[in-house]
Amino acid sequence: MSKVNKYKQVLENTEKYRTAWHSDVKPMLVKTLEEILKQSDLPKADITVRDNIENLEAVILDLGRSSSGITENVEDSGVKRTMIKSNGSLMYQQLFNGKIMVMLLSPHIEGYGQPKPPLTLEILRPDELKAPFIIRHMEAFLKDITDWEDFDDEKQKSSSIGFNPIGFSAATESEG
Repeated sequence: MSKVNKYKQVLENTEKYRTAWHSDVKPMLVKTLEEILKQSDLPKADITVRDNIENLEAVILDLGRSSSGITENVEDSGVKRTMIKSNGSLMYQQLFNGKIMVMLLSPHIEGYGQPKPPLTLEILRPDELKAPFIIRHMEAFLKDITDWEDFDDEKQKSSSIGFNPIGFSAATESEG
């Protein structure tokens, strides 16, 4: 019988979480993100509420799209096609059970490699999501987009965890 009671409690929580999303979480997210944008002067950032599917809504801080500065020559016609850059997003997505999934969408250039899949930072119950969490998510987002913009191979190597093969390969090459 305790499993039935657990199931009933989970169903009740879903209803409670969905109600909290509308009454508390969504307005708090929008207000907090707007305040962060005001204080940070982040360029070209918009806050969007996607509410076309009830109980699967999202609040998104989106840095929009821009010219990547890269152009593709289209055959020998002298025409150039500009590659568009998506500048990244921080997303708070309401899940089917009313919990909130926090995700980062890294920047990418359309037509140049594959975009990274969204990175899930965490899944929270509505009562767990407070302003300090949003600030922490924003810091993670800024680190992600800054690292993407400042990408180089040395940073990839130095950020690896565990055994570092650089010294090992240099030693074996000089011995051979």
